[in-house]
Amino acid sequence: ERTGVFTSGIVSTGEGWKIALYFTGRQHAGENMADVLKQRAAELPSPIQMCDALSRNVPKLPEGVEILLANCLAHGRRQFVEVAENFPAECRYVLEMLGQVYGHDAEARASGQTAQQRLRFHQERSGPVMEALHGWLEEQLAGRKTEPNSGLGKAITYLLRHWKALTRSEE
Repeated sequence: ERTGVFTSGIVSTGEGWKIALYFTGRQHAGENMADVLKQRAAELPSPIQMCDALSRNVPKLPEGVEILLANCLAHGRRQFVEVAENFPAECRYVLEMLGQVYGHDAEARASGQTAQQRLRFHQERSGPVMEALHGWLEEQLAGRKTEPNSGLGKAITYLLRHWKALTRSEE
């Protein structure tokens, strides 16, 4: 028996409208999302699900139903903030790289760009930053510069394990 109460939010946007659905109860986000997708028209394009990387947030999907999973970069960033005291130089590098991405996002939002324009902007400006960061993260482990079981190693592993969902660039 689950004892916790969970709230999931689903936001659907269209041209000029936004609908928010909230579910509060014993089900996890993935279960709530699966219930909504069962009622969704099959011919619609795959929805994007933004969530943290907990497995309970990803729905078990029926045959033929797909989602585009996008994880929150802030959760990956937090891993480095938490170990920064023990690995100051390495964490500073990661946090500065992620800071550039956050800066690009703030710039795009302030200029009033549409979602499509922001996506292109991030692909052009943030894409190279994230590629450089990805290479650095891989080298830390492959080059044995970081112990995989250390706090830094675990933070790096988290980002690498969820890289595709953290850097989702589809619409």
